[in-house]
Amino acid sequence: MKDLTTSDADALIAELGARARDAALALAEASAERKHAALIGAAEALRESEDAILDANTLDMDFAREKGLSPAMLDRLKLDPARVRAMAEGLRAVAEQADPVGRVLAEWDRPNGLHIRRVATPLGVIGVIYESRPNVTADAAGLALKAGNAVILRGGSESLHSSAAIHAALVRGLTQAGLPEAAVQIVPTRDRAAVAALLRAQGLIDVIVPRGGKGLVGLVQREARVPVFAHLEGICHVYADGDADLAKARRVVLNAKTRRTGICGAAECLLIDRRFYAEHGPVLIQDLLDAGVEVRAGGELAQVPGTVPAQPDDFGQEFLDKVIAATLVDGVEGAIAHIRRYGSGHTESILTENDATAERFFKGLDSAILMRNASTQFADGGEFGMGAEIGIATGKMHARGPVGAEQLTSFKYLVTGDGAIRA
Repeated sequence: MKDLTTSDADALIAELGARARDAALALAEASAERKHAALIGAAEALRESEDAILDANTLDMDFAREKGLSPAMLDRLKLDPARVRAMAEGLRAVAEQADPVGRVLAEWDRPNGLHIRRVATPLGVIGVIYESRPNVTADAAGLALKAGNAVILRGGSESLHSSAAIHAALVRGLTQAGLPEAAVQIVPTRDRAAVAALLRAQGLIDVIVPRGGKGLVGLVQREARVPVFAHLEGICHVYADGDADLAKARRVVLNAKTRRTGICGAAECLLIDRRFYAEHGPVLIQDLLDAGVEVRAGGELAQVPGTVPAQPDDFGQEFLDKVIAATLVDGVEGAIAHIRRYGSGHTESILTENDATAERFFKGLDSAILMRNASTQFADGGEFGMGAEIGIATGKMHARGPVGAEQLTSFKYLVTGDGAIRA
């Protein structure tokens, strides 16, 4: 399906949306056992479909290379047996979690004779728009299903074949458990008109979750007519404090930048306390250089051999590549001031053995995730025990940080009386 007109795109999304709303009604009443069975069945189907998924991914990788995608973006797109297994294990982990639907969040009695309960309930229909990473297909579907929601997935144009192969496995799990196929649907076109139609599908879609770069997320936030869970950029900082343990600092900094450079939890800026630098010299910078990272150094750090002088716009930049900005700061207050100016509210890490300094860092910053002596690469729902996550939300309404199954619920009030009337 190509070159959709606006009316064609709206009709396509209206059809998917109507099916999703019917499926959402069924899911809202589905037992925890049936949802568990669907997720386990989907995980098994993924493993059984590994060859087909990898063959589809080969087609996508060829397409992406022809488009000229960067090495970091190609890494996001690439699947291998380990990544397929990880998707399956993610679904199993989500399956084994407690069912988030029906949880009593609070309850109380009122003098007017009412007993009130606030109970978790599904959001309804979730639209997920994502780039490159085909594993989002499984993560988003699994989390939405666990929380009793139907989901409409629109993967990136470069991941169309991979996403379709993964989707086919997920549908097998649904049907084996007696749940509607329309609980997980995929937009069957690369045409961007379908994205615009999703964003204006009021009454059909309850929330949109974008997963991708600044361009995609900015577009969604500007154009969406339905609520959005999103982060615009992952400009993550690591601050090496004067009281940092050198061995820990070297290990964490290198991992935070180099483990996977193309994910939103990758460190993009290294801040070094002048006291740490006076004691240990440019050891953290040298470790990065030795690992093949381009270090764009500000101030005195630009004198370190092998670095590149930083330009003003290198701070506050999401590189998603083997590039990092670095500069010296005056203690934790200098680090806080820098992050407040350049950060995106995603994830920041402090390396220190000083409890008071760590507490000041935690109180002084309002990012969705704050860490101590840990790599920013842990900014991931799987590592938080959520099995997977549908994104990292940096807003302050409803969901924040990793968005797992629990964050994909709303709530309703259940009120009981005994012939109660209001005077």
